[in-house]
Amino acid sequence: MREISYLGAINEGIGEEMERDPKVYVIGEDVTTSAFGITRGLVQRFGQARIIDTPISETAIAGAAVGAAMTGYRPVADFMFADFMFIAADEILLKAAKWRFIHGGVQRLPLVFMAAMGGYAMIGPEHSQSPEGIFMHTPGLKLAVPATPYDAKGLIKAAIRDDNPVVFLYHKGMLGFKGPVPEEDYVVPLGRAEVKREGSDVTVVAVGMMVHFALGLAEELKDRISVEVVDPRSLEPLDIETIVASVRKTGRVVVADEDTSRCGPAAEIAMQIMEQAFDDLDAPIKRIAAANYPIPAGLMERFVLPQPADLKAAIEALAG
Repeated sequence: MREISYLGAINEGIGEEMERDPKVYVIGEDVTTSAFGITRGLVQRFGQARIIDTPISETAIAGAAVGAAMTGYRPVADFMFADFMFIAADEILLKAAKWRFIHGGVQRLPLVFMAAMGGYAMIGPEHSQSPEGIFMHTPGLKLAVPATPYDAKGLIKAAIRDDNPVVFLYHKGMLGFKGPVPEEDYVVPLGRAEVKREGSDVTVVAVGMMVHFALGLAEELKDRISVEVVDPRSLEPLDIETIVASVRKTGRVVVADEDTSRCGPAAEIAMQIMEQAFDDLDAPIKRIAAANYPIPAGLMERFVLPQPADLKAAIEALAG
């Protein structure tokens, strides 16, 4: 199987869906040249009628996408940075998320809100957040957070084909990561977690960049601690069954995510584990996440964002 980059996998997935369905198009800031490269080259293939550059107006991008989705199109709205999605909160959280319910399921809203999340690039508090918790908390939205090229391509294709609004957050720090991706058509279903590495001593439920931290540590610690790594892949729907099955096997769990520790996905996943598998736990759940503090610019960000050393310490403490 060939290896391609995380960035290339998303680009390829969008291109394939645009070829498959003429109702699919991309709208957003700088999508013809593409700041992160996600949509690079697509305007040459599909033209400016389907790769639509907009002014810097996130509300207009989201609003245009919602309106088009209601008429049968399948827009991919690209916000560049996930932090910028807050500007379009009314359209995303109150319109797209609610209208299918309001109309009794008759009105479809097949659209994707796509943006780059994450830190470790030292670019400050308004360009480094991982705001999964906001979208995970909002009924009516699905949320995909891929960690590998295979999952990135499969999830973007699944998101575009879904008849509900899907938030697709890719990590800017993983754009160059390479991995095996089939050439044939496939999707990764939303709501299906994957055990990335089998283990028996400690479960690490890891999201996004944390998957790579966890896999690296699992390899480093393999002679002393057997670490199982579970990647939810999508946070809504959340495959809590796969997570709980792993916890019942190991009896110990760390939940690692880059959103804030307070009210973030790590807190929610930990609580669901407590509700469903409390009697199977041999030790208290630990969570590794960003501090409840704005992300500083430059080297100071390491004091706020979760680090591999933090995750390693949590694994070792649980394993005794």
